[in-house]
Amino acid sequence: MDYFSALLPPVVMATFFTLLVRTIVKSQGGPNKAKEDAAVDAALAQAETARQGAAPEARGA
Repeated sequence: MDYFSALLPPVVMATFFTLLVRTIVKSQGGPNKAKEDAAVDAALAQAETARQGAAPEARGA
């Protein structure tokens, strides 16, 4: 019984990790890839604009 108690947590974690990686890999690409990429590009552009807009004020102060 001690062997079972010692092996159960690593087996459960390995199974969970395997399922997590499988889910991540399967969700990559597909029909929503272009929409997801556009959303990320828009967020990055907005962050870059905000950073550039705040930079001159910080230097002048």
